Formats: sequence, C-alpha cells, structure tokens
Amino acid sequence: MTTAEGATGQTTEQITGQTAGRPAEQTSTGERVADWFDGRLGVYSLGKRYLRKVFPDHWSFLLGEICLYSFVVLVLTGVYLTLFFHPSMNEVVYHGSYVPLNGIRMSEAYASTLDISFDVRGGLLIRQIHHWAALIFLAAMLTHMMRHFFTGSFRKPREVNWLFGWTLLLLGMFEGLFGYSLPDDLLSGTGMRFVDGAILSVPIVGTYLSFFLFGGEFPGHDIVARFYSLHVLLIPGIMAALVVAHLILVVHHKHTQFAGPGKTERNVVGTPFLPVYLAKAGGFFFLVFGVIALIAAVATINPVWAYGPYRADQVSTGAQPDWYLGFAEGLVRVMPGWEITVAGHTLVLGVLIPVVVFPLLLVAIGVYPFVEARITGDRGEHHLLDRPRNRPVRTSLGAAWVSLYLILLAGGGNDIVATRFHLSINTVTWTVRIALFLVPVVVFVVTRRICLGLRQRDRELVAHGRATGLIKRLPHGEYVEVHRPLGLAELHTLTEHERRALSAGRDLQPADPQPAVGGPRVPARHDEPQP
Repeated sequence: MTTAEGATGQTTEQITGQTAGRPAEQTSTGERVADWFDGRLGVYSLGKRYLRKVFPDHWSFLLGEICLYSFVVLVLTGVYLTLFFHPSMNEVVYHGSYVPLNGIRMSEAYASTLDISFDVRGGLLIRQIHHWAALIFLAAMLTHMMRHFFTGSFRKPREVNWLFGWTLLLLGMFEGLFGYSLPDDLLSGTGMRFVDGAILSVPIVGTYLSFFLFGGEFPGHDIVARFYSLHVLLIPGIMAALVVAHLILVVHHKHTQFAGPGKTERNVVGTPFLPVYLAKAGGFFFLVFGVIALIAAVATINPVWAYGPYRADQVSTGAQPDWYLGFAEGLVRVMPGWEITVAGHTLVLGVLIPVVVFPLLLVAIGVYPFVEARITGDRGEHHLLDRPRNRPVRTSLGAAWVSLYLILLAGGGNDIVATRFHLSINTVTWTVRIALFLVPVVVFVVTRRICLGLRQRDRELVAHGRATGLIKRLPHGEYVEVHRPLGLAELHTLTEHERRALSAGRDLQPADPQPAVGGPRVPARHDEPQP
C-alpha cells in the first residue's frame, strides 16, 4: 500500500503489488499465501489486534483452562467411542471376550460397551479417559465458578459471561447423566429408575412426561437412542457454542486481575497471548491430557461388566450417581416419605419437594450477581478482583452453600456411610437432616467472623508492620517487640480495597496512577488498557 494525493488534495491508498517494499515476484510463497488470506479474510488485522492480548498470571486462572482442555479431551474421546457404540435397546445374546456374561441376553448398547472394553484396541482406556475427563470437567467448572464467585469477577460487565458459565455447568451435569446411562448396565438403569420416579412425582403431567421420555412404560425401548442423540449431538453442540461465546466475551471484556502495584480498573498487566501465553497454554493442555490419561490407566471407573445388563426387576446395591448429582439424590434420601391428597391427586412430597429444591439451589447460583448488585446498589464496572476476606457476607454465603452441598452429598450416600462406619442408616439420615438446617448457619457465622478477623489483622499489619519476634529495650526501660515495615507491594495489596471504597461514586482513577503508598511503580511485563 502507498498513499497518493489527488487533485482535491485528499489522500487515497494505492495497491502496488509489493510486500515490505519488495516487488511481488521476489516475495516468498508463504508471504503470497498470507497476503491472499489477508486480502480476503483480514487475518493480519485480526492477528495484530488479538494475538497480543494480555493475560495476567495467577494460579487460579488455570482452573478455566482445565475446563477447556478437559472439554477438548471429552470431544476427542467421544468421537472415537461413537464409532463402536450401538445406541439400541434391541436384545441380543452376548458372545464375546468377557466369558462370565457369554450366553446372557442384553441390549445392543450394553453388548457394544463390552466390545469396546474388551475387543476394541484401546477401547477400555478411551472409555475411562472419557469418564474421568467428564468428572474433572465438572469439578473444574464448579471450582472455576467458585473462584469467580469469591473474587467478585461476576460483577458488571461480566454478568452475561457468568450466565454462560452457569449454563455450561447445568448442561454438563445433564450431559454426564445421559452419558452415564448409555451403557444400559444395572447401575445406570437404577439411576434411570430414580429419574423416572422424580418425573412421576410431578402433579398431573408426570405420567405423560414419563411416557414421552421413555417411549412407553419404564424402561421403554427408546431411552438409550434418545439419550444418545442428546449426548452426542444436541447438548455438545450447545456447549461448544457457549464455550466459544464465553471465550469471546473474555477477550472483549479483558481478563480480570488481582490488585497490585500498577494494576488499575483501566489496564491489564501480564504477558501477551503470543508467544508467551500460547506456549504456556499449549504445554498445560498436554499436561492436563497426560494427567487424565494417567488416572484412567491406573484407576478403574464404571466397570459395567461387574454390574451386568439392566433388568427392570433388579436393583444394584450401593448404587451411587457421579459426585456432581450426589446432592440431588441426597435431597430425596433425607426427605421424609410424606404424601398428601389434593383434589383427588396424590402428591408424593417425599420426591416432589426435592425435585423443586434441586433446581432452586442451582438457580440461586445463576441469579446471584443480579441480586448482589440490586442489594448493594453497585452499578460500576469492576476489573480488579476482591480478596474474599474483604467481602465477608459474600464469602460466608458461598461457604454456607458449599457446606449445604457437601451435607447433601453425604446424604446421597447414607447407605455407604452407614455400612463403612457400622452405623444405623436411620442415625445417619437424621444426622444429615439436622445438619442440613444447622451447619450452613454455623458455617456462615464462623466464616464471617474469620473474614472480619483477617481484615482486622491486615489493618494492624498496615499500621504497625510485621512482628519479627525480636524484643528491644528502650532507654527508659520499656521492652517492646520490633516490627518490620511492610513492602510497597504488600501495602498496596492490603489497602487497595479501602482506596476503592473511598473512591466509590467518583470517576475511575487515572489510567496510570501513582501507587497509594508512594515509591516507584513496580515494572510490569506488559500493560494493556481496558476498553
């Protein structure tokens, strides 16, 4: 490109066919290919704008990468498994490598799962990688959202991205349930009986919903094929779209960062995406993939051959869902078996109430950013993260929710707890019922007191410095402990929330402020302004 001035004095651009000042015939093939794509797709301008995006460094930011990479592992292994799995409930007689089940009637879905496990090269390893990746994916998503919750990164302008992540967590839970049910073994069939019971508890329309889902009376003949379509096509497609939208919003809003010298609400301090962050991310992907493969190679999960094929007249003992749905089963197990009759309809409250409470616990997570903004009246943009101790109420609410989840998870395995610890199952159930109402309140109060205590300790550190353990005698005979003044960076971290609170209601601070405690600014590797 060159510029030329026309008769009117206006500047125009002329295409000269040169690259970097050289004639077109002297450019390399790679340069010509790059120019071809740039002229049609604008890849150069996109790369110039986005490949130098800045990402701050902190170990907790890796939680989101674990979510992304485990999702990629799920897709890769899932594609491999679909080549050999037969999503059919047609009955066949098994004749395969697993001798104990030879001659047993079973569905094609279960038979193909056995073939994948024993006859397909690498099939068992891929199955286990897929299952472990699903567990790690959901665990990473929950932990990732907890990090966002406790640090307040869900606040404006990231409420929509919070909803995207919350939807991914919700879809991931049901995606795991559908995949868990596809082998049609006795354990997963028991879980489907639980789902059928929950659907039947819905007043008036419960029976219709059950017949529609299962294609007839439980267990029906279509459930595996329907779950297969949902598990392989619909839900993964929605999740992939949400992941892309989630990442686009992360790039658009810029990454949040913890407070520190040189870090403000209007800049991002960290390393550029290319080449530093890309190299780190690539290496971390292979690390995550390797750890998942290692776990799958040494730790057996979901040995369907040990359970046998599903039969409607049998129930496996010790049946437990995967951990992410354990709290849903806990709600049902600890609920008393109440029933009432209203207008000729029997309401099974022992199942209906848990069915209602289960989504409410999840909805509370999704709507929290809007509730907090309304209660606090906070309408400003936030790009700096909070330390959890500086938001004691929010931190206490999060800790109380986690304690509630863990109690229900224990309640979902009350039979296992009773068996392992040689207790009465009634004792375990009543303990969980009492703890369900008592423990979250206690956790809230204790967590709040801990946060307030930590804040008071921070104030004392700022005022007096850090104790050294050395005792000094003053000239008039008094003995005092020697305190070492805090460094500038530590002082900045401990006082940032108070400075932000004082500046609330006024314009944002300048893009390049002086540190609050004075002294030279800490040099940053890269600094990018916020939009």
